[in-house]
Amino acid sequence: MNEILFFAHTLIVVAFALLALRLGKNALIAFIALQGILANVFVVKQISLFGFCVTCSDVFAIGGILSLNLLQEYFGKEAAKESIRLSLLTLVFFALMSQIHLFYNPSVSDQTHNAFQMIFSSTPRIVFASIGTFYLVQSMDVRLFPFLRGIFPVRVAISLLFSQLIDTALFSFLGLYGLVESVFDIIFMSFLIKCIIIAISSPFVLFSKRMVKHVSL
Repeated sequence: MNEILFFAHTLIVVAFALLALRLGKNALIAFIALQGILANVFVVKQISLFGFCVTCSDVFAIGGILSLNLLQEYFGKEAAKESIRLSLLTLVFFALMSQIHLFYNPSVSDQTHNAFQMIFSSTPRIVFASIGTFYLVQSMDVRLFPFLRGIFPVRVAISLLFSQLIDTALFSFLGLYGLVESVFDIIFMSFLIKCIIIAISSPFVLFSKRMVKHVSL
């Protein structure tokens, strides 16, 4: 069941990235920032996928880089840099707000505080590890992508593979070490799953030019 859901999840994220592209630069920038927040919320949930224990946010990590590459390809390097700055701002804001949220004393009838406490208690470490990893990986991708040659889907795939190898290893040690059962299983399986996501999503990048025809550049 998880494997079927995983493939559907990947296709949905790719489809929304293309829809954001069709809506234009601002929609794509907002979509990248949103995926950064979602990745940090869902990363603490562990699931069984292909017999291994992994986190639940790998699709968003790929979706964010894919969206960043679409943004840079069609709207330029400055738009990609603007997206990185906005994403960092929203991640820091999310980290602060999640902690302020926990300081409120719940009412006697509240039944959600413990759930929020469990989810957000590890948020500062995860988010700040994510911020450092995010900035490094996104900045590397923005510099690497223009130097790649070949058709757009191939360049996207190469960029994704390189960036996600760095992202997976660095974030797993900074953000998840001690929180998950085996950080090495997470690194190995997360990167393997990201390779599968990249293989699934890359052909759909061909549709991006068709989508961008209706965008005001």
